[in-house]
Amino acid sequence: MPPLSPSSSPFAPGVDRRLFLSSLLGVAAAAGLSGCAGASAADSKSKGSLSAKVPSGTSLKIASYQNVQQLQFKLAGLTDLPFAVSSWVNIGAGPDVINAFRAKSLDVANNAGIPPIQAHYQGYDAKIVAINITRKPNYLFATKPGSDIHAVADFKGKKLAFSQGQAQGVVLLRALKEAGLAYDEVKLVPLTSNQFFTALQSGQVDIAPLANSQAPAYLKQYESKGARAITTDVVDLLNLLWAPTSVLADPAKAAAVAAYIPRWAQGQVWAYEHPDAWNEEFYVKTQNLTLAQARSITELANKPLFPPSWDEAVKWEQETADLLAEGGFVKAFKVGSLFDRRFEGIAAKAVPAEYRK
Repeated sequence: MPPLSPSSSPFAPGVDRRLFLSSLLGVAAAAGLSGCAGASAADSKSKGSLSAKVPSGTSLKIASYQNVQQLQFKLAGLTDLPFAVSSWVNIGAGPDVINAFRAKSLDVANNAGIPPIQAHYQGYDAKIVAINITRKPNYLFATKPGSDIHAVADFKGKKLAFSQGQAQGVVLLRALKEAGLAYDEVKLVPLTSNQFFTALQSGQVDIAPLANSQAPAYLKQYESKGARAITTDVVDLLNLLWAPTSVLADPAKAAAVAAYIPRWAQGQVWAYEHPDAWNEEFYVKTQNLTLAQARSITELANKPLFPPSWDEAVKWEQETADLLAEGGFVKAFKVGSLFDRRFEGIAAKAVPAEYRK
C-alpha cells in the first residue's frame, strides 16, 4: 500500500492526524516529533560487557501491568532478586510506557514490538533486551452490538479502533493487508486500547481489536445484543523487554536488567505449566472472571519461546516498521539499532530446552 496523501487519510472525518499523533505520543514527545530519531540516537549502542554480579544498592523500577509480574514471581518462587525493586509500576500500554521512560519513573518494561518503533520515531532512544516469540494470535476483532460484520473483508467502509502506538494497531494493519484492504478503504478512529470497550459499547467504532484475555468479559455482556468475535491468523510475534539506553549505559543497572531477564522468562514458563493455579490466582481472584472464562483464555495461551538468536525477531520488527512507513505513520528506518545484543540468549539459557526456539 502506498504512502497516504492528505486527501486519502484513513482517519475518520474530523480527526486531525498531527493532533492524533501528539495526543497519543504525549506532550513531551510531540515537542520533539521529527519523524525519526536523530542520527546520534539511532546509531548509539550500549557499550561495555555485562557484569555477572549486580553491585550492592542497585535498584530498578519495573513495569508490572495488573501486578502480573509480582504474582508470577510469588507463585513460582522467584522472589530472590539480586537487586531492589524501588517500584512495581502498574503500566502496560506502549504510549504510557514511553512517557514513563521519559519521566525516568520506569527502567524496564514488557511490551510488544511496536512501542520501540514508536519511541524511535519520537527521537527517544531505548533498546530491546529480551524476546519471547508468540506463534498464535493474542488478539481477535470484536464488533459493536448489533453489527452485521462477520469477516475482515466486511471492514471496508467501517470505523475501526486504531492505536498506532500499541500492538493492537499493528495487528489491525496486518489484518487489513492480508484481506487486501487499503487504508483509505476504512475509517481509522484514533484511540488507545483502554478506550476500546467504551467505543464499542457506544457505537463510536464498528470494530476494535481486543486481547484474548479481554474478549470474554465484553462478549459476556454484549453477545446477546449482537456483538461477536472475528478471529484471524494474524499474530503479533514479539513479546519483549526493553529499557532506555540511559539505563543500559549504567553498568550496575544493566547488570540488574540481565539478572531480571531469566526470572521474567521463568515466570512465564511457570504460568504456562501451571494453568489451573494461574487461572485461580490471577484471572479469578484479581480479574473477577469465572473459572470457565479463565480456562478459555489459557487454552489460547502461547507457549513461551525464548530464541537464542534474535534474527527472526529483527526481521519481524523490520517488517512492522516498514508496514507503518507504508501508511505514512512513521518514517522508514533500519530497526537493528533497537536491539541491544549484549542480552541476546540470556532468556533462552534460563529455561528448559523445549522453551527455546
